[in-house]
Amino acid sequence: MSLSKGDGEGLLSMAIIRDADHRAITAENPTGVRGGGGRATEGTGAAAARDLGVGWKVSPDRVIAAGERVELAAVEGQGVIEHIWVATRVEAWRSLIVRMCWDGHDGAPAVVVPLGDLFCQGWAEYSPLSSALVVVAPYGALNCYFPMPFRSRAEITIENVGNTDVDFYYQFDYSLLELPERAGYFHTLWRRSNPVPAGKVHTIVEGIRGRGRYLGTYLAVGVNGPGWWGEGEVKFFIDEDKEFPTICGTGTEDYFGGAWNFDVPGQGYSTFSSSYIGLHQVIRPDGLYRAQTRFGMYRWHVPDPVHFERNLKVTIQDLGWRPDGRYLARSDDMASVAYWYSEHPEGIASEFSIDALEVSSRPPG
Repeated sequence: MSLSKGDGEGLLSMAIIRDADHRAITAENPTGVRGGGGRATEGTGAAAARDLGVGWKVSPDRVIAAGERVELAAVEGQGVIEHIWVATRVEAWRSLIVRMCWDGHDGAPAVVVPLGDLFCQGWAEYSPLSSALVVVAPYGALNCYFPMPFRSRAEITIENVGNTDVDFYYQFDYSLLELPERAGYFHTLWRRSNPVPAGKVHTIVEGIRGRGRYLGTYLAVGVNGPGWWGEGEVKFFIDEDKEFPTICGTGTEDYFGGAWNFDVPGQGYSTFSSSYIGLHQVIRPDGLYRAQTRFGMYRWHVPDPVHFERNLKVTIQDLGWRPDGRYLARSDDMASVAYWYSEHPEGIASEFSIDALEVSSRPPG
């Protein structure tokens, strides 16, 4: 990589000293104020720290009660969130809903997504992932490095739609600084088709308006029948595209960087995780309650950006094979997260039912 590529690009960017005020929001310093860390006198660690006193991990996390929605971060000024680290019970990953709003916009949040899906863990089962933008580390530590710019305010809330309280550990690292004029706002959209209607497609995102850049896709697939499920094309309808897209891939595994069904001869489905593409999760049936094979995969459009000027729609087909060599339109379970940057802070309305979040294949009790 070049050391002299452009303004602040390439490896040289690590040596650039910026006019920036770096902060971090945690349970110990919920406002991110300068000198505000380690001051807590009450918190979940107060009993453990009783012999040591203030400054000794008195408030490492907070409890989010069942049915509660809390504000985790409210930052005033201009800047960018640079890193998010979260740790909580793996089983709660699909029952915690993250929302983010930029610049005090009172319309739809820019981000409304289950916690696990945001970090490519839609099945609420730990799967290690090492990529440029998302890292999931033992055991269940969720990290992301999506730059999230804001010009006057950033708000992050989380809602517990589950039935049990959860202990929630978090750190939001951000810098207050002057943004480039064309810095876009970070957005996500979560959608699930369970199952995909026969003969229809799963729409990853639609309704994006204005100038922007598509950043990436996370896809969780649960197969509802035997046979290969990933023959479907991923299609990008850019700006004036109507019936036919500008970008039309050759298959699901191809879009996510693999080939030939992700099937290594003699090994079957084989996981991999790299900087920008990966099939990081394969959940196999256990011969008892788990009859459905499930997959998780991602692609980050960092070196291969998809830019749009007016609008964007992205879809994926649910397609397999018939024994006689004809294609078979399938009806599998597909959930996706679309990630993009937009010139507008307002998001796409995407509230969803609790039933849509269900991931368990075990019987109750």
